Amino acid sequence: MSYMRVYYYENELEDEFSSASIKAKKIDADYDYSMDSAGRRFLHFFWYKIIAKPIARLFLQLKFRHRIVGLEKMEAVRGKGFFLYGNHTNAGADALIPTMVSHPQDAYVIVHPNNVSMPVFGHVTPYLGALPLPDDREAMKHFLDEISKKIEQDKCVMIYPEAHIWPYYTKIRPFTDASFRYPVQLKCPVMCFTNTYQKKKHGQKPCIVTYIDGPFYPDESLKGKARKEALRNQVYEAMVERSKLNTIELAKYIKK
Repeated sequence: MSYMRVYYYENELEDEFSSASIKAKKIDADYDYSMDSAGRRFLHFFWYKIIAKPIARLFLQLKFRHRIVGLEKMEAVRGKGFFLYGNHTNAGADALIPTMVSHPQDAYVIVHPNNVSMPVFGHVTPYLGALPLPDDREAMKHFLDEISKKIEQDKCVMIYPEAHIWPYYTKIRPFTDASFRYPVQLKCPVMCFTNTYQKKKHGQKPCIVTYIDGPFYPDESLKGKARKEALRNQVYEAMVERSKLNTIELAKYIKK
C-alpha cells in the first residue's frame, strides 16, 4: 500500500497537522456559552436537528460508509448526562460522528476557539454544539458552568483528548488526564469511541468503523489525581485495543 502522505512529528502531545489557517478570536468573559434563551434554543434546534444531523448522516454514509459497532452499550447512559471521548483523525468526520454516537441525545463538543472564529460559519458552530475553550479566568468560570449545565440537562459532552488532528492516524496518542477532571468533578459516566479505517473490497477510499466502549465511572475509592488517572487509563486502554482493528494505513507518521 502506498501512503497518501508522510508526516514528520516531534511531539505526540503538541504537534498539529490540520490544514486550516484561522485567526482565533479571544474567548473572554464576554463570550456567551448559554443556549437558554428562546431564540438560541430555536437556532440550536434548527441548525443541529433540521440541518446538520441529516447532512451528517448522509455525508458519513456516502463518503466513508460509516458504521458503528457496540451502539447497544450507549443504553447505559441514555437519559443521563455523560462525557464522550474519541480519537482525533479526521477533520470532517470527527465533527459529525459524536452526533451519530450520542443520538438521540444532543452532543456538545469542546473545541479550539478556531471553530467559532471562521467567517460566517463560525457564527453557526455554537448552535451545532461547539463549546470553545476559554482564554481567561472569567471565561473559564462560564465554560465550566455551561458544561455542568449540559450534564444536568442529560446531554453529551464530547472531548477529543488528543487535542490535535493527525489525519488518518491508526494508533492512539498518549493523551494526558487533564480533560478527565470534568467527569470526576461531576461524578458522571464516561463513554468512548475509536474510529478505525477499514479497507473496502473495491476502491482506494477507506470506510470508517466506529467502536464504542464503556461506560466507565470515576473510582470513588481513589483520591485527587489518582481518580483522574484511573479513568483516563480505562479509556486509553480501550481505545488502544480498538485501534488494532484498523485494516488500512493511509498516512505514515515518522518521528524526527
